[in-house]
Amino acid sequence: MLQVDSGVYIGSVDDLNDRQMLADASVSHILSVDSVDPSPMLPADGSFVRKWIDVLDDPTADLLSHMDACFMFIDEAVKGGGAALVHCQMGRSRSATIVTAYLMKRHQLGFTEAYNRLKSVKRDVQVNSGFEDQLRQYEAMKCEVDTSSPSYKLYRLIKITKKFPGLKKGKAELPKEIFALDPALSSSSEVSYRCRKCRRTLFRGSSILSHPVGEGASAFSHKKFSNPTGNAQCTSYFIEPVQWMKPALLGVMNGQLLCPKCS
Repeated sequence: MLQVDSGVYIGSVDDLNDRQMLADASVSHILSVDSVDPSPMLPADGSFVRKWIDVLDDPTADLLSHMDACFMFIDEAVKGGGAALVHCQMGRSRSATIVTAYLMKRHQLGFTEAYNRLKSVKRDVQVNSGFEDQLRQYEAMKCEVDTSSPSYKLYRLIKITKKFPGLKKGKAELPKEIFALDPALSSSSEVSYRCRKCRRTLFRGSSILSHPVGEGASAFSHKKFSNPTGNAQCTSYFIEPVQWMKPALLGVMNGQLLCPKCS
C-alpha cells in the first residue's frame, strides 16, 4: 500500500489483511475495484466505509461511468479527516485507473500528467488499453461524466455492442437504458427531426452523435474509441436508439428503419 496523494492510498487485495497498516494510515474508507466481493476479508463491525465496483480487468469493462462517484467517495474520506485505500486484485490496473481519475479531477491535470504522477509513486502500475481510452475520454469531458453528452452516448453504445455482440444479429435483448425517450410522446423546445411524409417527430437534436465517415454500419464496428472531428462530408445522421426503433433493432422488420406512423 502506497500513498499517492494526501489521504489517498493505492494497493492490492492483500493489503486488506494488514489491519495495523490500515490503522497507521488512518484509512477510514476502502474502495474495492474488483470482480471479487472483498466483504469476507473485512470486519463486519462497520470499521470502514466501503464501496465495491464489480468490474473485471478487461479493456471492454466500463469504469468511466463510475469515476465521478469514486471521486466523491475518496473525497469524503479526505475531507472527513480520514484516508481512502483504493485497491484491486494486484493494485496495477483497475485501482490505478480510479486513482488516476481522482488525481485528474482533484488537481485539474491531464491524463498523462496524472498517470505519470502515479507511476512516480508506484512504478508497476499499468492500466489496460480500454481504461486508458476511458481516462482520455474523462479528460475530454473535463473530468465530469455528462451522461447527456453525445460523446458519452457514443461511448455507451460502443461498450454495449462489445458486451452484447448478439445485438448485431438481433439475437440479444437491448438494455432499456440505451433508448432515448420517444419525442412524439413528450413536448420539448429542443430541435426535432420529423418524417418528411407524415411529419411525425422521430428524434431530437441531442440524439445525434458524431462519428467517423464510413460505409454504413461498418463505420461503427469494433475500434478504439475516439471523438472524431474534421470537415469530412457525411450523407447520414448517426443517432442513439429511440424507443420506437426497438422492433427494427431486434430484427423484427429485417433491418428496415421506417417511420412508426406512416410505414
